Amino acid sequence: MSEFTDTENRTEIAALSHEVYRLTKQLEEQEQRRITDAMPDKYDPFANPTEYKGFCGDYSKIDPRITEAGYEIPLEPDYTERKNLKRAYRKSGWLMIFQFVLSNILGGLTVQLILWLMTMLNPAANGTAVGDYIRSSSILVSINMMTYIICNVGIAAIGMKWGGIKYTSLVRTKDFGIGRAFQYCMIALLMWTISLYIKTGVSNIFLQYGIDIVPDMSGVANTHLGKTVNILYTCMLAPLTEELFFRGVLLRTLAKSNQRFAIFASAFFFGLVHGNLQQFIIAFLLGIFLAHITIKHGSIIPSVIVHMFINIVTSIIGAVAGISTAASLICYLILLAAALLGMILLLVFLSRDKLPSTTPKQARRGVLVAAGSLPFSGAVIIYIVYIIYRLIAKR
Repeated sequence: MSEFTDTENRTEIAALSHEVYRLTKQLEEQEQRRITDAMPDKYDPFANPTEYKGFCGDYSKIDPRITEAGYEIPLEPDYTERKNLKRAYRKSGWLMIFQFVLSNILGGLTVQLILWLMTMLNPAANGTAVGDYIRSSSILVSINMMTYIICNVGIAAIGMKWGGIKYTSLVRTKDFGIGRAFQYCMIALLMWTISLYIKTGVSNIFLQYGIDIVPDMSGVANTHLGKTVNILYTCMLAPLTEELFFRGVLLRTLAKSNQRFAIFASAFFFGLVHGNLQQFIIAFLLGIFLAHITIKHGSIIPSVIVHMFINIVTSIIGAVAGISTAASLICYLILLAAALLGMILLLVFLSRDKLPSTTPKQARRGVLVAAGSLPFSGAVIIYIVYIIYRLIAKR
């Protein structure tokens, strides 16, 4: 009887011990979940439901304290957080400055070198005539193509190295197919059409003061080879390399705390880099949409497709419309029909995918901090001054 009682007691003690262990582990797990729930999501620290998760990256690299239990991001960024944000914005500013300096120096020096070589090989040739030949042949457009390919790809590589951006992250596309591609292409065509009317209105205003904002492209690439090179670059290589730089690298560099700011800032730089007011208007409006769909799908693939489509269609319209008045009218009617379809598809798109909004905390970490970064502000000033200079020089 005594041995049976001892065995029964040991069994009860073992069962109680197991139950105590189970309850202890359960309490520990609950406490861990409570601590985890109290911590901000480092990939969505501002809990903004209008933003697209996963695009901005790990915010703990900007503010390491968000990994601490119970930490709440303050309304105003402190010195450390502001400094880290400025570092990201400073990188974007330097990338734009590098792009400006390298493209102008590389392109300008190459043109001067070819001009010098051709003059040396043919001393009797007039310098003006040689310059006109470079402009009208395939030489100038080839130099322009190679310059911007080198600049866009090379500086994008630098930006990816600085920002720790992986190449695979640029093409890992979510929720995108043929239907989406068609919808986005029609919306982009609508925006291009709207930008033409805006450009025309702005152009008329400037013409009243004797300033023509339309760049002079007369006599450029008049040869068959020149036109072929121009089409190849405009319709294929420019969209690919520009999207790699502006939506692949610059947009991600700017989107550390505020997706809306990143969309508009990258589109603003995209417009400025074209170097003239006419293309700024078109590129800025399209750049907003291209940045939006890049953030939505987490990839540059949609923006590359849309960019190529717009450049191909506008090139065709430009070529066909110049044939005759009837051809121009047909192009206008087709463009009008496509724009109306684009309006409908835009309304459908915005009913589900509005531009990200900005919370009060994010508003204090966007343009206000970026403006305090000297390279960022310097890049904006450099490009604006350059556009103004080119406008004044045309008078």
